Amino acid sequence: MNVLILVLGFLFGAILQYAKLNRYNVISGMATLENFAVAKAIAVAIGVGAMIIAIEIGLGFASFHIKPFLLGGIALGGIIFGVGMAILGYCPGTLAISLGEGSVDALVGIAGALVGGFVYTILLPSIQNILGPDLGSNSLFTLTGNHRFIFYILDIIIGAAFILAAFRLNKVENAPDYKWLYSGIGLAILNAVVFLSVISNRIIGASTAYPFVADLITGNTSNNYYSKIQEAGRWEFVFLIGAFISGFVISILRKEFKITIIHSNWKKYKGNNVSKRLIWSFIGGFILIFGARMAGGCTSGHILSGGMQLSVSSLVFALFVFAGLLITGKYFYKSHAGVS
Repeated sequence: MNVLILVLGFLFGAILQYAKLNRYNVISGMATLENFAVAKAIAVAIGVGAMIIAIEIGLGFASFHIKPFLLGGIALGGIIFGVGMAILGYCPGTLAISLGEGSVDALVGIAGALVGGFVYTILLPSIQNILGPDLGSNSLFTLTGNHRFIFYILDIIIGAAFILAAFRLNKVENAPDYKWLYSGIGLAILNAVVFLSVISNRIIGASTAYPFVADLITGNTSNNYYSKIQEAGRWEFVFLIGAFISGFVISILRKEFKITIIHSNWKKYKGNNVSKRLIWSFIGGFILIFGARMAGGCTSGHILSGGMQLSVSSLVFALFVFAGLLITGKYFYKSHAGVS
């Protein structure tokens, strides 16, 4: 089973690397509205994935995995996650891929993420009340009263709308490169494969691995949260190892492996100070995972996997994430090159 998960993680990494969606410059570029590749790929993945997964579930080959709509967790966690994503320039899954490519700031971000996961485990009993209320695990399917015909019609319409939105965004950006399109389709297909009952019967995810590993390292395993996330955390940890291997192997084959701390987009706005980048990488990683655990998922587990199921909690989470991302992008990246 671990070999299968490693292969799935490797494919996940390869798909993102193909369009460089794991790179700091690309993700931070979305925060500053200079690069829409990630947003376009996500929109395509949700649109295509929604149709494929609906067919799988309808044929009995898969089932829904809808995350609960914990209003406080989704709203606050989404904003916090977006802030961390903008500062760090990575998602929980892309950290592993970029580390494989030689990004030292990704390694420091992982350290911050592990600490964030550990602190979240410790603080969860005292912040549990602010995560609610629980508005239920709803999706387009439940909102249509489980009426399959209406669901399939609306699923196709909404899926097509996401795909059209990606092309509209591409027209605004006027980008000639369509690798984001192929990566988006690849992510949709990969998610659909993972969803299959005979494969994993679960969603793709990444953020649960961080508190799982942090609690294992510190021996903090005698708590309800660790018991709750143990199975998912172990799966996602192996998955991220596969993503890391992908980052390393493919960057070596492409002759793109390079030890990097300061990326060009960071240099453009924040200067060349290495300590400053590493400190903010740690802070960003901490914030990123703390927000993800509040919301119960991240870019891959909530926005992508949940979005493809047209889950209410996941789509609302995405809105809060992009709000936090863009607001942080506007104010955090307003410095000019040369500022130390």
